Amino acid sequence: MPTRTFIPARMTTTNNLNHRAAAHAIARWFRRAQRPLPWREPGTSAWGVLLSEVMAQQTPVARVAPEWQAWIQRWPTPTDLAEASQSEVLVAWGRLGYPRRALNLWRAAAAIRDEHGGEVPDTVEALESLPGVGSYTARAVLVFAYNQHHPVVDTNVRRVLARLVDGLAQPLPPRSTADMRAMDAFLPEHPESIDVNKGVMELGAIVCTARAPRCGDCPVSAHCAWLAAGSPDNAVHVKKPQAKFDGSDRQMRGAILAVLRAAQTGVSAVDADTADADSAGVSAVDADTADADSAGVQACLSVEQIRDRCGLPLGSPRALAQFDRALESLLDDALVSPGVQAGTFCL
Repeated sequence: MPTRTFIPARMTTTNNLNHRAAAHAIARWFRRAQRPLPWREPGTSAWGVLLSEVMAQQTPVARVAPEWQAWIQRWPTPTDLAEASQSEVLVAWGRLGYPRRALNLWRAAAAIRDEHGGEVPDTVEALESLPGVGSYTARAVLVFAYNQHHPVVDTNVRRVLARLVDGLAQPLPPRSTADMRAMDAFLPEHPESIDVNKGVMELGAIVCTARAPRCGDCPVSAHCAWLAAGSPDNAVHVKKPQAKFDGSDRQMRGAILAVLRAAQTGVSAVDADTADADSAGVSAVDADTADADSAGVQACLSVEQIRDRCGLPLGSPRALAQFDRALESLLDDALVSPGVQAGTFCL
């Protein structure tokens, strides 16, 4: 497999000038063309930025925006979220998918309250010590909330650099240190690096997309190595197809969570066999439209009740075994808890 060599832009005059011009063009484009996302509004707290970054992991921004606004109004500080119950948090997470993120946010909020005086920390080390916060999220918070100089690298950034700098149709498999070094070499000096970080990410999200890049609308098309080479189909890394969701254990996990959320809020679950609360971007139940004030009332269901509301076919050993696996995994992940009464379960 071809290896990707990262040469800091300052090492050659030609690359240095090309990268500098491209970075400036991206910053100017971003200031003009950025999407009006609510967490980009002036005055958004570091907590609001952290919340947006966690919510947007593997979930489309269009789905995140209204949920972010609801959460920031309900829990405007980490301390507010930390004082909520786990079941309230999981119900409020609703249709965003991958509910472990909600659990990690709740735990991170408690750590911020207990260990950082209720303020989101402003160092990489402290942020990465929080539950669910990795290298990308930590640096995104530091750049977008605290205006620090760090390379922020996600899938969109890697794709833009692969095309713009390396002339590749798609990026190579992620390599954290090398990818951050490549972005760091591309960044101009602070403070313009802030808008360049945001702009490269935005460019990859809405123009330099994976399948249908809009090169005619790209502010750096004149600097793009891939476009200059004739846009060759030279991808060297083929993504494995995503595992089928329909009929999977993930679908069953989503169905169980949908039923328990509906019991918690008093709202009927939609067809449980189409629920996917445990995956991003797939509707599970309209639980996020439920009365949030009712979330404090814990409702537990028996195994039989959960199975019935999930619509499990009677007398199907395979379906029952899958249900048992899914419920066990939810218990292991602390997304579902045993009720006070033996044999019952709740959020």
